[in-house]
Amino acid sequence: MAFTAKDVKDLREATGVGMMDCKKALTESDGDMEKAIVYLRERGLAAAQKKAGRVTAEGVAYANVYDGVGVAVEVNAETDFVAKNEMFNAFVAGVAEAVAKYSPANVDALMAEKFPGTDTTVAEQQQEMILVIGENISVRRFARYADGFSIPYVHAGGKIGVIVNLDVSGISNMDVVTELGKDIAMQIAAMRPLYLDASSVDATELEKEKEIQLAKALEENKAKNLPEDKSRQIAENMVKGRINKFYEEICLLNQPYVKENKLTVEQHVAQVAKELGGSIKINAFTRFEKGEGIEKKEDDFAAEVAKMVK
Repeated sequence: MAFTAKDVKDLREATGVGMMDCKKALTESDGDMEKAIVYLRERGLAAAQKKAGRVTAEGVAYANVYDGVGVAVEVNAETDFVAKNEMFNAFVAGVAEAVAKYSPANVDALMAEKFPGTDTTVAEQQQEMILVIGENISVRRFARYADGFSIPYVHAGGKIGVIVNLDVSGISNMDVVTELGKDIAMQIAAMRPLYLDASSVDATELEKEKEIQLAKALEENKAKNLPEDKSRQIAENMVKGRINKFYEEICLLNQPYVKENKLTVEQHVAQVAKELGGSIKINAFTRFEKGEGIEKKEDDFAAEVAKMVK
């Protein structure tokens, strides 16, 4: 019995299972909807999808380099226990390898690619992990650097994953460059820069900060009883200094280098490059922190107990 795209859509809505699995179920069931549902239930896929609504704010942030391609990924789960599970961590590493190998455009495209070393897709492998581990699992995001020299760093067993991407030329001692990259990656993990340098700061965010600092400076000048034009002139000069401080906080190259705070990161990199007789430039970086920005569900234990004893 033939089936249509609408049949696949209907089965997906009825079971919550992914489109590719629904298509396979209908193929195996000769297009019979009821048999397809049974097919999915027998394989535990429909049951696994019941977990899909659960919040995944834990898991692992991971970074690695595969044949010169730098990758950072975040894969989420429901509890922090999963981060210690060997099977889960192997799945995360496989996801990162798939990102490096296939260069997917987005997470949806990644899920349709083959999971390394298997004949199944990343999506199918994820479903398998959900069934085996018993928690909802989701691939949240990734970053990929095909060019340049990438250095990975994973902090606190997967709480933070960092990739630093460098442009290196005229240097033979790459061990020193790798050490430099790891130090910078550790700084990124600890200091949470949002941008590479001042030129990459979001224009809207910058204007908002200037407005805040100008209003603050004008308020401070009120106590000095200055003429309005003089007060504004002084305030505008104060804002320039405060914006530089703002850059130091959110821009990696402007931050004081943690191992030598008399130098900025940019100055330290230039100094190392000079000592090695070549050039080193930080092209970009990615910092993923597990669960960042995800609203966690706060369980009311007392309410749960009260509900159970009613």
